[in-house]
Amino acid sequence: MTNKTKSIIYSLTAVLFWSTVATAFKLSLSGLTYAQLLFYSSVSSACVLYAITYIKYDRNISSILKNSLTTRHIWIGFTNPFLYYVVLFKAYSLLPAQEAQPLNFLWPLMIGIFSAIFLKNKLQLKTVVGLLIAFTGVVVIATHGDVFNLSFHDPLGVLLAAGSSLIWASYWILNLKDTHPAHYKLLGAFIYGAIFSGIYVAIFDTFIFPEITYLAGAIYIGLFEMGITFFIWMKGLELSPDKAKSSTLAYLAPFISLIFISLVLGEQILLSSIAGLTLIIGGILFQNLSFFRRAKR
Repeated sequence: MTNKTKSIIYSLTAVLFWSTVATAFKLSLSGLTYAQLLFYSSVSSACVLYAITYIKYDRNISSILKNSLTTRHIWIGFTNPFLYYVVLFKAYSLLPAQEAQPLNFLWPLMIGIFSAIFLKNKLQLKTVVGLLIAFTGVVVIATHGDVFNLSFHDPLGVLLAAGSSLIWASYWILNLKDTHPAHYKLLGAFIYGAIFSGIYVAIFDTFIFPEITYLAGAIYIGLFEMGITFFIWMKGLELSPDKAKSSTLAYLAPFISLIFISLVLGEQILLSSIAGLTLIIGGILFQNLSFFRRAKR
């Protein structure tokens, strides 16, 4: 099997897992509060990331903890997974999955804006145009296609789902400034994230031992939204002879996700959701056209 074939298998496997998580969010939230779901999923992710780090990278426990539990990782862990998923899970508890999922997918555009603000990158016209295209998609989704009346069906849910992309972009900037290897950064973030989420549940919610179905859903999210899938995706890019082309496979996830949302959750997929998602992805691709051309060359 060639590296190109292996790359496609790894990348599509990651895309498939990411395509299922919106459905897993909604199913799990039917038996857990958003805070409880965050706690169980972040603990699960921290455990699996520790196991991966120990087996694959470093069998010295003190070295793992020294490299993962730094002061910078406190802030990274507070941003993601804690704050990011508090906002995102709350949005999913308010909105249909077909609306929350594409609204959250604004994060690649927000990274472009934040790079200009915090990394002093030049704010290019294509970035602004891409953002406007994607914002049009947000309005289409939030109004169910009734864009001229601007009647938002759940303003708070829309604000939280779209706002989660700002938090993710903040996490990306913090993560970029940390020079530790990716596995240490991820592990540290999720250890501290689990601690923050535990404190949040203790103060604002209650600890329960959930039914096995909902616990399994939280563990699934911890493994395949937060933990293992990242390494599968990175392995796919590592083996790919054309990383720019392979990276575009990630944009299949929100469209495949709509299939799971329809079949498993029984949501009737609205034309406005498909149109809005297409505009959001179109805005992202427009913003990155020059990057793909440079990478191809």
